[in-house]
Amino acid sequence: MFDRSHKGSELPEFLLKDPSGKEQKLSAFKGKPLLINLWATWCAPCVAELPALDRLAKARAGELKVLTISQDMGKPEAVAPFLKAHGVTALEPWLDQEGDLAVQYDVQTLPTTIYYDAQGREVWRLTGAHDWTSSDTQALLAEAR
Repeated sequence: MFDRSHKGSELPEFLLKDPSGKEQKLSAFKGKPLLINLWATWCAPCVAELPALDRLAKARAGELKVLTISQDMGKPEAVAPFLKAHGVTALEPWLDQEGDLAVQYDVQTLPTTIYYDAQGREVWRLTGAHDWTSSDTQALLAEAR
């Protein structure tokens, strides 16, 4: 079920980390639509949708940023090898080790995906897995104008 009750909300100020410790502000991704996917290696529906998210990231590379943010706590060094082992090549291993972003979004279930327009305003969010290569996905992504 797509939730549009937060439509227009600003992208939160949040600092992401990659496994090497490199930091990046979420706001740095403004400028094109942004699909944020909160997931974990232990979440079966999350893992099942990774290949479709990877294909979407490759297919729309110049016009959409797909940002997967792992909620794995305690073993951040396992995320990048996990993605590689699953054949994921276009998604980066960003981390939310403390679960702060999940708290910000009041996430109760993984995966949870939040979609922003190019100006950093929320369009919709989705709880649960989705087929990101489906025909209805194109219409959903077109909502960010």
